[in-house]
Amino acid sequence: MKRLFSIITIVCGMVTVPTFADEYSNSMARDNYVGVRVHKNENIAFGMEPEYGDVTTARDDSFGFGIIVGNRLTDFLKIEFESEYTYGNAQKYGNDLNFDIWANMLNVYIYKQFGGAVEPYAGLGVGVSGLWGDVSGTNNMSDATADMSWSAMIGINFALNSRIDLNLGLKYQNYGDLEMTDIAGNHYNTEVDSTEFYIGAAYKFGL
Repeated sequence: MKRLFSIITIVCGMVTVPTFADEYSNSMARDNYVGVRVHKNENIAFGMEPEYGDVTTARDDSFGFGIIVGNRLTDFLKIEFESEYTYGNAQKYGNDLNFDIWANMLNVYIYKQFGGAVEPYAGLGVGVSGLWGDVSGTNNMSDATADMSWSAMIGINFALNSRIDLNLGLKYQNYGDLEMTDIAGNHYNTEVDSTEFYIGAAYKFGL
């Protein structure tokens, strides 16, 4: 009985998946989309490079939240604006490091659809990040700036239906640099970058 049930389940899946893909691919084109993403920073890093001495790198795992607005320009190319907030808190050598980051990115993707429902992609992004950093403890210093940011990502998009997409991806992002000075007049260049997993959902619509 268990084997019969398994066979029936497999056959039903073989029938319904192509039907779903056909239904999706035959629907009206919906080239515009808006959505949200949740980012998991597996390794957001703050590399503090003094004028003299060795680089000190502090790392933290954290979360970020973003919104996206995009357009499918062709059957293999799409463009997207992403605005993301993330943060990091770490301790290193008697210092508490606290960073807040707001990145605004223009992303370009190449993608390939399979059955109208599964879509692997790769992309690059460039933009500007606002960075706010504070170091307290052995070195007391802070800075706030806007700096160029860039990213590279790979992922896969799943069309749940003709309107809603589920998105999974992996991204490396360089958020830019902060220039900090401690009370002794020593200068530190702090580079902020991260490796992130993200999951998101998008609503597609046509104009």
